[in-house]
Amino acid sequence: MSEEQRRAPLAAAMQAYAAGGARPFHTPGHKQGLGAHGLLRRLITPEGLKEDVSLMEELDDLNHPSGCILEAEALAAELYGAETAYFMVNGTSGAVHVMLMATLSPGDEVLVPRNVHRSVFNALVLCGAVPVWLPTATDDRLGIALGVTTETVREALAAHPAVKAILVTYPNYYGIAFDLKSVAALAHAYGLTVLVDEAHGPHLHFSPELPPDALACGADLVAQSTHKLLGSLTQTSILFRQGDRVPHEAVRRAAALLATTSPNYLLLASLDIARLQMAENGAELVEQAMRLAEGVRAVVNDTPGLWCFGWEYMGRPGAEALDVTKVTVQTAWLGLSGAAAADILRQQYNLQCELADAYNVLFLLTIADTENEALRLAKSLKDFAIRNRREAISRPMVAPLDIPPLCLAPREAFFASSEAVPLARAAGRIAAEEITFYPPGIPVICPGERISREILDHLSALRALGLRVTGPEDVTLQMIRVVC
Repeated sequence: MSEEQRRAPLAAAMQAYAAGGARPFHTPGHKQGLGAHGLLRRLITPEGLKEDVSLMEELDDLNHPSGCILEAEALAAELYGAETAYFMVNGTSGAVHVMLMATLSPGDEVLVPRNVHRSVFNALVLCGAVPVWLPTATDDRLGIALGVTTETVREALAAHPAVKAILVTYPNYYGIAFDLKSVAALAHAYGLTVLVDEAHGPHLHFSPELPPDALACGADLVAQSTHKLLGSLTQTSILFRQGDRVPHEAVRRAAALLATTSPNYLLLASLDIARLQMAENGAELVEQAMRLAEGVRAVVNDTPGLWCFGWEYMGRPGAEALDVTKVTVQTAWLGLSGAAAADILRQQYNLQCELADAYNVLFLLTIADTENEALRLAKSLKDFAIRNRREAISRPMVAPLDIPPLCLAPREAFFASSEAVPLARAAGRIAAEEITFYPPGIPVICPGERISREILDHLSALRALGLRVTGPEDVTLQMIRVVC
């Protein structure tokens, strides 16, 4: 680690400003905690409130950085091997929006797997680009979509020679990674810009035993959720850039258009400190998380009625590698959906999973976990399986869907005249809003897609499992907004 990487320039600048004692006649209104309610002081701490300040000259400007923010971003870029890094305080959703806005113009075609996060669809509405859906295989045993393959990308490029970019998710929510290096090389050979939503991969860079990170695979822009698996505060992410396919100025311009003009400096400082933590001992922390996760996986696979896939399940198109810190426990053999299992684990064992779907519950082992937490998780899962064994659920619990036909560009559908109709009578209509079950946040139907009877049945099946709906005006799914 270089001596520079031992610094946290943004955090240091905030501490220096707070210690300087300048009388606050500026925003925010609580004035460094002086007017904060007691609950807020306990929540954030007096020191934190002193550093919750605004755009002081010595604290730099996120949208036009030239001082401590620029230094902090440069250190992040150096650590990850990028040319440029951009701190984001609107989550990786915001970073995804910036990626597309910086790269594409209205009407441009972009290759996109249909199983991407809802933020991608929102970005298409914002920038006006038109998606060309890439098919992905579905693993019937897991009930989840896998990654893209070079063959599907090659076929799409032959059919759509005007495509300007490709955006992919890598790895997916469950830690499954496809051969991004080959896909990126193929895309670059055709002149495409490679955009990667690496929300679930900010730790990959720190272990050769994990899938290679997106920058190492040749991606041009990479959005990472630093908060998801590393040590920054919720809502913080980093967008990385390398190469000359997307100009630095284009990224800054898009970021300034979409970002707040009053970023929270506590959030920004947490990115700086999370980078420092990984520079100091990231490899050791990630190695520990991997070891603990593999221990939990072994216990799960030794427990009747439970199954957790590992590296032995990889090595096929769309599923070449695995982030082992993601522990996906299938509960269908107990006769329980993932949602039902998650509820039992929360109510009876006080364990909160990351995700529950039709078949599985997902647990994250991160840099924060210790032997005690991993042992508790493993013991609880074993006891849970013993106490909740029922008749195994027959498959498929929820049948996979074909990609719905895209009748209007997402932006066109979003701004079109629309009306709310009963969901049961929406077959054949064009959706004007998205319906997503979250997590994992992959839309079942998006603006511009035609609603089929199969989609309606799929929505009913997922709803019956108790999965949480986001996106539509009516989250009870009695009504849906469609294009007039």
